[in-house]
Amino acid sequence: MDMLWSGWGDPAKAAPLPESVTGLLRDLLGVKPRTAGPVALEDVAVPEPRLEPAARQALFGAVGGEEHVRLDAEARIRHTRGKSTPDLLRMREGDVDDIPAAVVLPADHDEVAAVLRVCAEHGLPVVPFGGGTSVVGGLAPARRGPFVALDLRRMDQLLALDPVSRTATLQPGLRAPQAEALLAEHGFTLGHFPQSYEWATIGGFAAARSSGQASAGYGRFDEMVLGLTLATPEGTIDTGRAPRSAAGPDLRQLLLGSEGAFGVITSVTVRIRPVPETCVYEGWRFASFEEGAAALRRLAQDGPRPTVLRLSDETETLIGLAQPDAIGAAVAGQQPTGCMAITGYEGTDEDTSHRREKAAAVLRECGGTPLGEEPGQRWAHGRYSAPYLRDSLLDAGAFAETLETAAFWSRVPELYASVRDALTTTLTESGTPPLIMCHISHVYENGASLYFTVVSAQGDDPVAHWEKAKHAANEAILAAGGTISHHHGVGTDHRDWYVREAGPLGIEALRAVKRRLDPAALLNPGVLLPLD
Repeated sequence: MDMLWSGWGDPAKAAPLPESVTGLLRDLLGVKPRTAGPVALEDVAVPEPRLEPAARQALFGAVGGEEHVRLDAEARIRHTRGKSTPDLLRMREGDVDDIPAAVVLPADHDEVAAVLRVCAEHGLPVVPFGGGTSVVGGLAPARRGPFVALDLRRMDQLLALDPVSRTATLQPGLRAPQAEALLAEHGFTLGHFPQSYEWATIGGFAAARSSGQASAGYGRFDEMVLGLTLATPEGTIDTGRAPRSAAGPDLRQLLLGSEGAFGVITSVTVRIRPVPETCVYEGWRFASFEEGAAALRRLAQDGPRPTVLRLSDETETLIGLAQPDAIGAAVAGQQPTGCMAITGYEGTDEDTSHRREKAAAVLRECGGTPLGEEPGQRWAHGRYSAPYLRDSLLDAGAFAETLETAAFWSRVPELYASVRDALTTTLTESGTPPLIMCHISHVYENGASLYFTVVSAQGDDPVAHWEKAKHAANEAILAAGGTISHHHGVGTDHRDWYVREAGPLGIEALRAVKRRLDPAALLNPGVLLPLD
């Protein structure tokens, strides 16, 4: 099943906003209902594919026939951009300026390599396409004429599983639920459950250094990767002969997070864990975000560490994003205020019971009040619902977008305040005062991530309206010592700030890598690195 072309996920799962939320949008933010819905798919004006006949025939040959090269309007529309709010607003208006000339579907590594050779010969840029869930402009390359979207969905196999070493080798086009189902047949799980879980792919997780909602227990995706294979216009790179090595710099770390700019990931070998015997989630209340963050830091540094550990600030708790299926309940007076924390425990019965008991003692000592399992179960049931909520907000005439960052613990309070202030000031001065929500959802011994959700009226030009606010937030992130992205990636939206974060010499070193692997600069041009 393909994702909704002008929104998120399965259209059947969309749900209208409760009256408590629409009333808040109207009364607090001045949101006005939309007078018209998105343009229909069949009404989008799509230009003819601009592929030379020789290039078209060569692509047919590279993937075993013309049935694996899609030139029709619908396929090309569905491979236009990603799923950021500006992406969706443009799609809803029928703007397909960034549409690919063709969608090519290879079946294996050799076919990917063949496609790259054809594209190099004919000067066609290539954009690797997994689940299409990028929210940072990672699927919108710099405009350099017609380009090819390389859809990896046919590469969806579990290639190998080693139960002794507890490793699995997966193809990049596997969506996360498919990967979990294949691993579960052998009694294993990857344990990687980001908000994009239902649609994102294994290759995309690696390419963007994804982090899942159970990262406190299972780790980030880049920590799970033991090896990968990369196809480039200049040949193949294979990495990962052992779980750790002192044989020079780790090439895996160079390729992870490269966002298709260095090559196309064609297989990923990952660490796997036994399917947990027990999964239990519960809620805790803290009087303030500062108090809750101190409790999370205590668990992250001194343990015991839950598998899931997250904290919503006062505003996010009030609105109900801590439990998306209960959105608006606190506004209506049905939920406690303060800050909601969610803890989750997965593993053997003995291990989860022990960690849960010890963590509860720490949380109580830090001022937490237990709320039982219901808030945790609500979170677990609705944890993939927030993107659908964004669609509903757009339908209601609101603007809704997210951004995230991370910093060392000592800098987290300043980073939190600086980003909130930058967004509030910029959007208020633009005549659209916002509602700013934030949560901590990935913790480490030395720091944590901050994930912001911004809701406001759309204004006369919502894309330009957001670009100004996003610019201010990015500036605030760097000034406060944060990283420009913790798990969304760089894409084009963060590229200029990534250049500053990495520094001139660091960027020139990465440019040298790209020049060697992609001499004609055809791989996702303008994504991750600026064009020369």
